[in-house]
Formats: sequence, structure tokens, C-alpha cells
Amino acid sequence: MGAISAETVRRILGSHQLKPWRTHMWLNPKKPRDEAFYTCIAELIALYTRPLARHEVVLSMDEKTSLQPRPRLHPTKPAKSDNVPNRVEHEYKRDGALHLFAAFDTRTGQVYGQCYRRKRQQEFISFLEYLDHAIPSRITCIHVVCDNVSVHHGQEVQTWLKRHPRFWFHFTPTHCSWMNQVEQWFSILQRQRCRVADFASKEDMQAKIMQFIAEWNWQAHPFKWSTTSVTKVMADAPTTKAA
Repeated sequence: MGAISAETVRRILGSHQLKPWRTHMWLNPKKPRDEAFYTCIAELIALYTRPLARHEVVLSMDEKTSLQPRPRLHPTKPAKSDNVPNRVEHEYKRDGALHLFAAFDTRTGQVYGQCYRRKRQQEFISFLEYLDHAIPSRITCIHVVCDNVSVHHGQEVQTWLKRHPRFWFHFTPTHCSWMNQVEQWFSILQRQRCRVADFASKEDMQAKIMQFIAEWNWQAHPFKWSTTSVTKVMADAPTTKAA
């Protein structure tokens, strides 16, 4: 087969409007996006957008897992004039990991957070206990939106919920993390505080994460969600019809 010039390849790709050097991640749903799926989405959107009674709050909850402090072998050098950026040592040592359990109040933007060394039902229940004490008793209905992993609905958690009837769980469909508003806040935390892991220890990392949460809560704000915006996202998402 004869050689083909780069210019010819360019013209062929251009004529077919192909850009094979670009990539876009997508996930084929393991479960069909059927009537039950869209019913669940509609219920969550109503929960996010409808007026709440004075005795209600809606918390979006999840865990940001495996946060590693990665202390550097040599100190980070601060930025200087003439556009010299911070310089972070490439090599680091490992010092374990933390799991951040967080709940985002969808109406005020306030964040509740606690760090733990492990992610089990015991830690999840401990976080629920923290929420139970932190949220005023006048709030008699705490809606919790979370994904359907076993940590969130195991037997120990079910037993705890029976003793705390003001907590009501609402589970997102499979592979719908974008429906959980705390994921948006995790993205902010990642960009503004954890983009470069350079903490002296797990304790140092935990202290700075809690400081970030406190500073966020000084000027907390909710995210703008509407039925229109969600409808647009759903229209762009791949679908799989039930057989």
C-alpha cells in the first residue's frame, strides 16, 4: 500500500468532520433508563426545587474518599515576583489517607463535614449522629440524598434510622452522581484546597479541610438548580431502553 501524506489525512478527516484526537468520557448505563429511573429523577428534582416547610431541610450527602496528605520530601517554595509560581517538590512520602463525610444543605449552602480514617457503617452512623446533634430539634424532617452504596443502607444503618425517625433517605439512581449536589461542592474543595496534595500529616490535612469548611460556611451559598437545567442535562445523556 502506498504512502499517504499528512495533508491528505487532514483533508479526509476534515471532509468527514472527524477529530479522533479528542476524547469524551461516557458511561453506558448498567441499568435501563426506564420509567422508574425518570420517576426517581423527577422526585429528586422536586425535592431540590419545591418550597420547604419550616420543619424540613434537604441534605445532599456523600464521601470524598482516599484523601492523601502526601507530605513532600522538601519544603514547597512560595511564589515570587516575575511570574515565578509556587514550586512543589515532585517526590513525596505516603502517610495514609482520610475519608471526608460531608452533607450539603441544598437551600443555604451550609456544609457539615467530618473526617474519618475508614469508610464503614460505623463511621457513617457516627456522621449521622453528628448531624443529629448539629441540626436544631425544631427541624423534624431531614431529607438525605445519597447514592445507594451498601454503607448507606446496611443493617446497622437501618437500625439507627428506626431510632431516629426525622431522617428520611432518598437514593439517587445508579451512575447519577451528578444528581448529588455535594459532588459540586467536592469539586470546589478539590480545586481550591486539594489540587496539590502537600500536607504535613493526616492531622494537618484534616485541620485544613475543616478550616476550609468553616470559611465556606461564613459565605455559604446554594447552587442554582431548576427543572429546566436538569431537563437539558437529561436530553444530552445517553439512554438505554428497557427490553
